[in-house]
Amino acid sequence: MEEISNFPLNPEPPEEESPQSQMHESTPDRKTMRTTKPGIKRLILSLTVLFSFIIGFPFLWKSIEIYRAPLPFDRIESFSSQLESDPLHFPCRFQAIFVGFDFSASRGLGPNDVAAAITRKMSQLNPNSSRCGNCIGGDYDVSVVIDSGSSCAQTEGSEAKCPLKCGEVVFGGKLSDEDFDEMLKRCLGNVGGGGKGYSVVVFNGDKEEGEVRAVVGKYRHAWVLGHVSEDEAVSRTAEIFARVFMNAGSEGNSIRSEFMPVGADGRIVLSFSLLNAEPQDWIYDWSFHEIDKTLLHPVIQALQPIANITVESQVLYYTPKSSFSYWDDIHGSHIFSTKDLPFFLNSNEWHLDTSVAAGGRSKVLQLVVYIPSAKECPLQLELPNGDLSKTNGFISPMWGGVVVWNPESCVKDLESKDPDRRVISPQNLQKLFEVLMGQLRQLLGLKSDNLYVGQSGAYILLGSERGFTEWELDVLSGKHVCFNLHSCATTLGSLSRLVQSLPRMIIIDEIGKQVKFSLEAAKFAQSYASTGIYNASAVSSRQARSLVEDAFFHPSIMSISYYSFEHCFAIYSPFFLPVTMHVILAALREWKRYKQENRKYLAWKAKERIVS
Repeated sequence: MEEISNFPLNPEPPEEESPQSQMHESTPDRKTMRTTKPGIKRLILSLTVLFSFIIGFPFLWKSIEIYRAPLPFDRIESFSSQLESDPLHFPCRFQAIFVGFDFSASRGLGPNDVAAAITRKMSQLNPNSSRCGNCIGGDYDVSVVIDSGSSCAQTEGSEAKCPLKCGEVVFGGKLSDEDFDEMLKRCLGNVGGGGKGYSVVVFNGDKEEGEVRAVVGKYRHAWVLGHVSEDEAVSRTAEIFARVFMNAGSEGNSIRSEFMPVGADGRIVLSFSLLNAEPQDWIYDWSFHEIDKTLLHPVIQALQPIANITVESQVLYYTPKSSFSYWDDIHGSHIFSTKDLPFFLNSNEWHLDTSVAAGGRSKVLQLVVYIPSAKECPLQLELPNGDLSKTNGFISPMWGGVVVWNPESCVKDLESKDPDRRVISPQNLQKLFEVLMGQLRQLLGLKSDNLYVGQSGAYILLGSERGFTEWELDVLSGKHVCFNLHSCATTLGSLSRLVQSLPRMIIIDEIGKQVKFSLEAAKFAQSYASTGIYNASAVSSRQARSLVEDAFFHPSIMSISYYSFEHCFAIYSPFFLPVTMHVILAALREWKRYKQENRKYLAWKAKERIVS
C-alpha cells in the first residue's frame, strides 16, 4: 500500500510546445541578424554632403588664390651676372697729330712706335681701365700723324688727315682760343669709325715762342702750342686722352652714387631760392624768367639725355642762418669759416621743399642765394688756408649749393621805416648764376673752374655756352649709363629674390610688363654703348632704371596678401574645420553602421539556407 500511495492517482499528460514558443524559436536575434537588406539612403546623403565639401575645396582655394604674373627670373640673373663679369665699355678712338716733329730723325721712331708709346702712357695714367664706362678693355685705338714739314707719316689704317690742310697755323696769339677750336672742328671733325673720336694736335714752335700753351676745346679737340720735346709731346697727349677726355680731370676711379644726383625716375628738379635774411633791412627780388631763358635753357637741353630737368624758383623772407659770424678788421667784413658750414643751413627756417613737382622719387637740388642782414653785411667765407672764397659759396653733396651775395651797399637807411625793396641787377644776377652753374657742375662730378693741372703741366679748359662741353657730356653719359645699369641690376635682383621668397605676393601684369621693358631697355643701352652712341645709351639706361623702380615700388605689391599658407589655414580653419569634421565623422559613422547592418542581413541569409 505504501508503494501504491507513492504514485499519483490521475497523472497529467506531458506538455506540448505552444505555437508562441515555436514562433519565438524561428524569429532571428535582432542583435545578430536582420531579415531585410539595409537601406543606403542615409549613406548616400552623408557621402553626398562629404563629396560636396571635397568638390568645393578647389573652388575655395581658387577664390583665395594670388595672381602672379610670370617674371623672367632667368633673364634677370643672366643680366646681373653679365654686367658683373663684363663691365660696360665704350669704343674710343684717339687721334694724335704732331706738327713740326721728326721722331724718325731724332729717336728713330715711326708713327706706330709713337702710338704704342702713347698707349703705354695712357695705361699708366689710367690703371683702372677695366672699370665700367671706360674704353673697351683699355685697348685704346690710337692713330698718329707726324708732319715734319718735309714729309708726313701716319699709322697704318689711320683716317686722319695728313697733312693738316685746314688753314695756316698761326702762332703768337693771332687766333683766339675759341677761333682755334672752331678751326680744328672744321678741319678734323670726329675720328672715323664707331664711337666718339678725340683729337690732340701738338704744334712744335721755336724756343722764342715763350711758354707752352695747352688748351682743351669745347668739342672733342685739344691742342698744344710751343716748343716741346718729343717725350713731353707724347706725355701731354696721353694725359689729355686719359685724364681729361676720359675722366674729365677727376681722379676718382670708381662709380659712386654721389657723382650723379639723378632721381630714380630719371628727373632732377632744380629749385632756385632767393633768401632774404632780414626783410626789415631790405627786400631783394630777381628777374628769374630772364635767366631761365638765357642761361638755364641751354643747360637743360645739354643734359636732356642724362636727366629730365625741371626748374622752379621762389623768394623767401625771414631766413636767418644757424651759424654765427665774427667781424674781421683785416678783411673789413664779417667772416664765417668752413667749420661753420654744417651749421649754416637752417632747416627750421628755410622752408625750401615746397614744390609739388618734386614729389615721388625725383631728385631735388637746392641752389640758394643768401642775402645777409645789415648787421652781418658784408659776409665772407674764409677758406681753410685763410684766404677768402672767390665765389663766396659752397656745396653740399646730393643736396645743392649756397651762394652768399652781399649787396653793393650794406648801409641801411635808418630814416626809412619801410623796408627797402630792390631788384638784383642783370649783371649781378648773371654773375650769381655763373657761380650756381659751377656748383651744379661740381654736384655732377665735374670741375667748376677752367684749369686742370696734371703731371705734364697745366691745361686750359674752354667753357661752353651750354655749360657743358661735348667731351664732358660724353664722360657724364658714360658714368650715368654705368650707374643706371648697375642700379637697374641691383633692383631687379632684389625684386626677383623678394617675389620668390613670398609665394603669396601679388604680381599683376603691369609689373611683369615693367620688368620686361626694363630688361629690354637695358639691352638697348648696352647695344648703343657698344657702338658709341652715348645719348641713346643714356636715355635707354634711364628708362631701364625708371621702369624697374616703378615695378619695385608698385602700389599693388604693398598688399596685405603677403601671408603664407600657414597663415591662410589659421584664418579659414575656424570657419570650415568644425563643420568639415562633423561631416567627415557623420559619413564614417554612417558607413560603419551600413557595414554592420549588412553583416546582420548576410548572417540571417546564411541561417535561412542552413534551415532549408
